[in-house]
Amino acid sequence: MGVAIVTGAGSGIGAATARALAARGDSVVCADVVEDSAHSTASALKNAVAVGVDVRDEKSCGEMVRVAVEKFGSVDCIATCAGIEKHGSAHEFSEEDFDRILDVNLKGTWLSARAAARWMIANERPGTVVMIGSINSIVANPGASAYCASKGGVLMLGKTLALDWAPHRIRVNIVGPGVVNTPMSAKSLADPQKRAKMMEKTPLGRPASPDEIASVIAFLTSDGSSFMTGAYVNVDGGTLAAW
Repeated sequence: MGVAIVTGAGSGIGAATARALAARGDSVVCADVVEDSAHSTASALKNAVAVGVDVRDEKSCGEMVRVAVEKFGSVDCIATCAGIEKHGSAHEFSEEDFDRILDVNLKGTWLSARAAARWMIANERPGTVVMIGSINSIVANPGASAYCASKGGVLMLGKTLALDWAPHRIRVNIVGPGVVNTPMSAKSLADPQKRAKMMEKTPLGRPASPDEIASVIAFLTSDGSSFMTGAYVNVDGGTLAAW
């Protein structure tokens, strides 16, 4: 049992991760930019607290960690599940949308992880960080320049932080989901043509549930993965194997 922070805990993979970590006995800080959604997740868990966080903001991320320490006494792991996507041809994509996606997905991952790691290092406590990349950390999709750039960045960020923080006994790993049945992908999955195209690239022939991604995150924040750091673990129904 430990103290876990989950960003993006209001829905999708983040909410499933909060549930998985709470189920094994962790105290969980459910953090989300939509505070009501964070409260909805936290209220269903035995030992959890909700906090509003804008992962793009250094002070907001610091406050998230402060709440964790104030409520539960420490920070043992963080799962950076907050993320957004928007599609469009690269030559038509706006600078504003590009900046926002990079700010949330990449900068927000760094700021969240850094806030937790700073507390761990200052208090000489080991810990784990799990970052949410994507199969698009490895392969590109048309119309997703900003999203693919952000998730490629998360992969290299995670690998670099694993090296930086290994001397402090902080492990950093990256999960690369394929198609997951979340609110973010619901519109595409509801379109028969888009769903069929997505499933053509998924050998198991179905989207993952958020719980299937959360179970891998739970493993990577457990002692069962104690010699893993800097790893990219794709959870994609065989997509990258067939690419």
